[in-house]
Amino acid sequence: MVTYVGLMSFTDKGLQSIKDTTKRAAAAKEAAKKSGVTMRELVWTMGEYDLVSIIEAEDEQALAAFSLATAMQGNVRLQSLRAFSSNEMDAILAKLP
Repeated sequence: MVTYVGLMSFTDKGLQSIKDTTKRAAAAKEAAKKSGVTMRELVWTMGEYDLVSIIEAEDEQALAAFSLATAMQGNVRLQSLRAFSSNEMDAILAKLP
């Protein structure tokens, strides 16, 4: 599994129906499973981003499909960042000269 951090901001459409945000999040978690993606964590935040998630995907294509399906709904703009565990980082560092 590949881990990503998802940074999301509400669109105008998402803000107009903000009272449904937790319901949409639950539906997104279920939709993620069908795409080969697991949302390990999803939290609402204050600041530059409105939501932050920790996502595990079978591969990059699974994450891309899930991200596009989420974007098509029009409630959030999503940015995903590849995340590395300590063990993965150690393997990367071992390749340095």
